[in-house]
Amino acid sequence: MPPAAKHLLEVKDLFVEFKSRDAVAKVINGVSYHLDAGETLAVLGESGSGKSVTAQAIMGILEMPPARIPSGQILYNGVDLLKLPEEKRREVRGKEISMIFQDALSALNPVFPVGWQIGEVLRKREGKSRADARKRAIELMDLVKIPAARQRVGDYPHQFSGGMRQRVMIAMSLAQDPKVLIADEPTTALDVTVQAQIMDLLGDLRRDLNMALILITHDLGVVADVADRIAVMYAGRIIEEAPVYDIYEAPAHPYTKGLLASIPRLDQRGQKLATIKGLPPNLANIPSGCPFHPRCPYAQPVCRELVPAKHVLGPRYSACHFAQEVVSDQR
Repeated sequence: MPPAAKHLLEVKDLFVEFKSRDAVAKVINGVSYHLDAGETLAVLGESGSGKSVTAQAIMGILEMPPARIPSGQILYNGVDLLKLPEEKRREVRGKEISMIFQDALSALNPVFPVGWQIGEVLRKREGKSRADARKRAIELMDLVKIPAARQRVGDYPHQFSGGMRQRVMIAMSLAQDPKVLIADEPTTALDVTVQAQIMDLLGDLRRDLNMALILITHDLGVVADVADRIAVMYAGRIIEEAPVYDIYEAPAHPYTKGLLASIPRLDQRGQKLATIKGLPPNLANIPSGCPFHPRCPYAQPVCRELVPAKHVLGPRYSACHFAQEVVSDQR
């Protein structure tokens, strides 16, 4: 028997790399975070920061090769998923931990009705009859607030709007009552009003089902009312983690500060949006020291030489040599 788990899900010092003919891209570089039952963790960062790759490693759906996991642990209820045989991983995938992918149109099969696709996992894994799977599909479509679910269960993906297709994806992910749901950019390509509806739906489902939620996004503007904690990723590392309101009130890392400054604000109408200068690093050639230092307004010589340790500031931490100065300097 494994020891009693401290957290429902815990990623510990995870490394992931992708090998090509010419180079090795170090995509995940010692990521650690945890998730408790009923909690929402938002994982933030630019494209290429490693958010989705970490989620795929948790789900066990990385294509290996070219991917490789040289070290680290992914503990679910105290059991290291990376050490389980594939048959056992399949039992966890979907039933215990499920995932919503960001492009609903690509993730859904265009030639099968949505109700058939929602019920497929129930027929294959739980041996339900077609009638029982269809009935459960209608219940799940009702749960995610798709209007006239009984009439629309036989419709095809192209007959739904983008927001409704995303609700279908959420219904599919809930088919086996998972304890952890990973939502990878669930509001991509949706308009602002629909984004808010999807975020509200995820928040309601998390509370009603007592489900833990990992919300992967690059948009700080969509997580304030849903997340309990935020982990900010850059170049395959967690560079700041804090309770959600601490992040908004006083970020402790220059990168997080830059992300917040780039959010459009009504009181700055007509002004240019703030940006973070430069580009994310090449993961096959990550800069020495702090990987953010080429873009950082606080950078000093030490930043080019030493990888910053985690500076604990109350209930949060920041991987920045000047974390306290960043918190104090909120101009």
